[in-house]
Amino acid sequence: MPVTLRAHQPGDFAALLRLDQSCFPPGIAYSKTMLRYFLKLPSADGMVAEDAGKIVGFILTEENPPLAHVITLDVAESHRRQGVGSTLLAESEKNLALRGVRTILLETATENEAGVAFWQRHGYRIEATLKRYYLRRIDAYEMRKILPGTRKTARHPGENV
Repeated sequence: MPVTLRAHQPGDFAALLRLDQSCFPPGIAYSKTMLRYFLKLPSADGMVAEDAGKIVGFILTEENPPLAHVITLDVAESHRRQGVGSTLLAESEKNLALRGVRTILLETATENEAGVAFWQRHGYRIEATLKRYYLRRIDAYEMRKILPGTRKTARHPGENV
């Protein structure tokens, strides 16, 4: 049975915190305070994936069109490599594009090979290396995606702009 997607609700907080802390090592996973802060940002958008009523994934973004930032994308170990992350990302990108976002940024640890490969499969490209980004010792890639249909195209001489 495929997962169902919905907007996050305030009552999801404990499940989202547990999921984030199970997906990332201590110090990289968000603290209760930081996750609450990001979820309450006026520019934040959170979406959860549920399987049989249980949250098995979520994506959290913030936006300031034409730019958006992926704060986190978490998928429970039991549901990885089943398309949950891809489904969440595709729906989030679609919603962001409808609200005027043209470019999405994110950071991921350079040593997170599976994560880097996931983002690259979805059209994100490495833009820079952020030295000691995590825990003041782990480097991260800044990755970027320009959403489809938003690239500037060359115009012919004399064409009206």
